[in-house]
Amino acid sequence: MPTLPLACARSGGDRSTVMESVTEAPLVSVLTPVHNGEPFLRQCIDSVLSQTYPRWDYTIVDNCSSDRTLEIAQEYAAKDSRIRIWKGDRFVGVEQSHNNAFRQISSNSKYCKVVAADDWLAPECLEKMVGLAEQHPNVGIVGAYGLIGSKVEWQGLAPTSNVVAGRELCRTWLMGGPYVFGSPTSLLFRSDVVRSRHAFYNEANRHCDSEVCLEVLEHYDFGFIHQVLTYQGVQEDSLTSFSKRMQTYFSGFILDLVKYGPKYLTPAELDSRIGQVLRHYYDFLAKQLYSRRDAEFWNFHRAQLAALGFPFSGRRLLRAVAIDAMEFANVKNVVKGLVWPFRQLYAAASR
Repeated sequence: MPTLPLACARSGGDRSTVMESVTEAPLVSVLTPVHNGEPFLRQCIDSVLSQTYPRWDYTIVDNCSSDRTLEIAQEYAAKDSRIRIWKGDRFVGVEQSHNNAFRQISSNSKYCKVVAADDWLAPECLEKMVGLAEQHPNVGIVGAYGLIGSKVEWQGLAPTSNVVAGRELCRTWLMGGPYVFGSPTSLLFRSDVVRSRHAFYNEANRHCDSEVCLEVLEHYDFGFIHQVLTYQGVQEDSLTSFSKRMQTYFSGFILDLVKYGPKYLTPAELDSRIGQVLRHYYDFLAKQLYSRRDAEFWNFHRAQLAALGFPFSGRRLLRAVAIDAMEFANVKNVVKGLVWPFRQLYAAASR
């Protein structure tokens, strides 16, 4: 894995540097896009109310919920004037719902912070992130460690590294280095960066949250707090769960390579890296044949490869299967196990 040549600076300074007074502290617009968040919305809102940072406003963007989401949000808004509600008139997808939320940031906010309805923030989250951003004006995005279940995620930067050159971080990640961009909840953006795009997220990309980091960091540095500041809950019907079930990450990463590789990599590096990722992709697909994945799975990946300009290759899949089979002692059983899935796969291919 590549090592980052980082231009680093320690975050520090005392708390009064950022918060000499509530009126002087930069305004942070906090956003929660939500659809049917009744089971977990209270915990999310309470985590915003518990922030040690004093100056924020909070917009809850309701995406046509059919449960008590709106009622809960209205209950909190009635008690705290910093909380307001924006209600969509029609149900939209996750990416568009986030864009609706980004458009609600206050005109005088300096920073923007998303917290998903099933996530929550540590009390010092805004204070720590704003503090680092204020010390380093060229930092466009601030991230931090996040806790998912019992696992600390978004690791990979050296503990002494608080500011990383954006272009170098993007280049290193595209070449196989650590992914530290996290999830929407784990990041703080400068509001002028958000305002510079009518649609902050590319709604055509399922992994638009990582894509926007590649877009923004071409011109900004990335700040990072080496502390768990966010907590993420994954619901069974969430976009994250779908991505894990279908393993959309391969196609999403190839899309990033095709679109942003020319900005950060040499032509030779880009060509080599795409070839490497495609080999890993087909290795993954070969292993899925043993699991009897359904037609939805195979149709999804065939369509993704075609859309990326790399049409599905039965020959490449067979080669990957052969290599994988040689790793097993009992080749006979492996071949026997492949009969059903290959019939299904090529039946789909012939349609």
